[in-house]
Amino acid sequence: MMLPLMCIIFTPLMLRSTKFLFFMFPKRFFLQNLCTSSVATIATNVHAQIYNLSIQGNLEEALSLLYTHDTTHSSMSIQTYATLFHACARRKCLQHGMALHHFVIDKHPGAQNDLFLTNHIINMYCKCGHLAYAHHLFDKMLHRNIVSWTALISGYAQCGLVRECFSLFSSLLASFCRPNEFSLASLLSACEAHDIKCGMQVHAVALKIALDASFQFRGLAGQAVWLFTHMYSSGIGFDRATLLSVFSSLNECSTFGDINIHLRSCFQLHCLAIKSGLCSKVEVITALLKSYANVGGDIADCYRLFLETSQQDIVSWTAIMTVFAERDPEQAFLLFCQLHRESFVPDWHTFSIALKACAYFVTEKHALAVHSQIIKRGFQEDTVLCNALLHAYARCGSLSLSEQVFEEMKFRDLVSWNSMIKSYALHGQTKDALKLFQQINMHPDATTFVALLSACSHVGLVDQGVKIFNSMSDDHGIVPQLDHYACMVDLYGRAGKLSEAEDLIRKMPMKPDSVIWSSLLGSCRKYGETHLAKLAANKFTELAPNNSLGYVQMSNIYSSGGNFAEASLVRKEMRDSKVRKEPGLSWVQIGMQVHEFSSGGQHHPQRVAILNRLEILVGQLKEIGYAPEINLALYDTEMEHKENQMLHHSEKMALVFAIMNEEKFPFVGNVVKIMKNIRICVDCHNFMKLASYLLQKEITVRDSNRFHHFKYGACSCNDYW
Repeated sequence: MMLPLMCIIFTPLMLRSTKFLFFMFPKRFFLQNLCTSSVATIATNVHAQIYNLSIQGNLEEALSLLYTHDTTHSSMSIQTYATLFHACARRKCLQHGMALHHFVIDKHPGAQNDLFLTNHIINMYCKCGHLAYAHHLFDKMLHRNIVSWTALISGYAQCGLVRECFSLFSSLLASFCRPNEFSLASLLSACEAHDIKCGMQVHAVALKIALDASFQFRGLAGQAVWLFTHMYSSGIGFDRATLLSVFSSLNECSTFGDINIHLRSCFQLHCLAIKSGLCSKVEVITALLKSYANVGGDIADCYRLFLETSQQDIVSWTAIMTVFAERDPEQAFLLFCQLHRESFVPDWHTFSIALKACAYFVTEKHALAVHSQIIKRGFQEDTVLCNALLHAYARCGSLSLSEQVFEEMKFRDLVSWNSMIKSYALHGQTKDALKLFQQINMHPDATTFVALLSACSHVGLVDQGVKIFNSMSDDHGIVPQLDHYACMVDLYGRAGKLSEAEDLIRKMPMKPDSVIWSSLLGSCRKYGETHLAKLAANKFTELAPNNSLGYVQMSNIYSSGGNFAEASLVRKEMRDSKVRKEPGLSWVQIGMQVHEFSSGGQHHPQRVAILNRLEILVGQLKEIGYAPEINLALYDTEMEHKENQMLHHSEKMALVFAIMNEEKFPFVGNVVKIMKNIRICVDCHNFMKLASYLLQKEITVRDSNRFHHFKYGACSCNDYW
């Protein structure tokens, strides 16, 4: 039972920084930990305490414990030293690493002859940039293995020293040591993009020893695709494995650059697959499906390609589900049901994609159904699936089910902690998010702090947010990225500290993206700051010319201030630019059917009945204090028209329709759940608060930003969103 626990502890923390170490040291790196003793012995053993502290990121405390409680040399102490050197390498703490090295030499001089430990020491010096001493240790080694060579080559590669990399690699080959994918990947990363001759030489070696997929490592997918093109144009043939590798590379690099170029590349590879007869292979079709999906190909074409596959398997079914999961989650779930009917047995990946689709539904019913299948298939203890369940339940509005999954997890990784923190943030439970962060038993990463800052932003904890932001680099060695700055701009902006938000943007070490400018723009609208809003809108439109947000927000700002002439000019500019606004839509599930509403319920068959019932409800709400926010109306029209414009918003229509069908389809737990694709407006927010009091029901609205839980006339966001 110890094996899954140890694997979960290692994978998220160590794989990112020194990936090749895990593949080079599998037996010794894991087995020496797994075979030491029972859980009770480990808990009281100093070495185990040091090990736990180091993998949790508490390096200084771990080193202090080592220096205070020195023990006699043993195989266990070798492992402990290796773990500490690895932690020093991961955090690039050269001074700690050097002090530890001197300690080892002084206390256990024989330990420095241990190949396993020396490789870790060399890796530490390489990662910290002390290449001269790393090479000195390498030269003194009595015995070397591929890890020794790879650690040093990787160190030189990180510093861009191409000549030294190739010199070492030549020596590696001359010593009859067989290179692996990590040594080749390190060598490739040192090659400049235009230095194709060096790259081709490495590729020739890779082909010779059957490691030709190595270009996919270290972000060289673009070169892999280019090299395949060069190879094919030179008349060199390819097989199924080569084509699969190129598809994999195309998938990796499709997130960057012109999407149309990647789509054309995908189409050309498709033609080659047909021409070569490889399109009949189910694995090639599956790879092609993934590629088309990643580059935004038409999902109907992808589905047609799937149907034409002669021999479908669970991998191809999972691939087509992946295509639909984000763009048509209902279809993805139907495919999941269909594969069951056709007697295919889902694996953990299939379940994870099904849960990804479930996260887009209005209620948790679909996620519950998948959860029951996961238990039936015996995957209930799988950490990846538990994380997916946690996320799906939270996105469907059931925070309590997310908490239950988290509490019952036997093995949690960092994704588990981050997902639960994000769930609390999404539902406005900031205190719970901060409390959970204090309980986390491993080193947080950048995603952890995005979740924490988002939680602070949702409730206006400016001072707490600033403290967390500063602690990232000061206490955890994490450099803030665009996502973190976006959270801080949002945090300042929501709290009305627009000058602080603007100042932070100007001081950012990188160029602000569209998310940052949209956050500032939204805050400017909330506080009526027209001048700064113009700047933010212009910057946003430059970065996202096809997005209507900049135009819509400026039009709203002018309309709210009564400047309808300027608002009209903004809308005209938007039309001239052929930019379309995303229509506001809301969804509510009645029984097994999901009903969609637009503003005014124009396309709903029961529109007249809904509007009549809405008029009655509005009259009742006005008696207890509801007053429509007519200043939010976007046009210079009569007062009555302005009020109707506000009252016909899609979420109001959805609520009334749910109430009309309450007797036929009673709601579980007396909760009405509504999903909305854009941010809820102030008027609808006030409407829902009073409606929850009048109807004595909990109303949950999930908008584009977060969840609002309306109950007894109040909202979980405390009117701060």
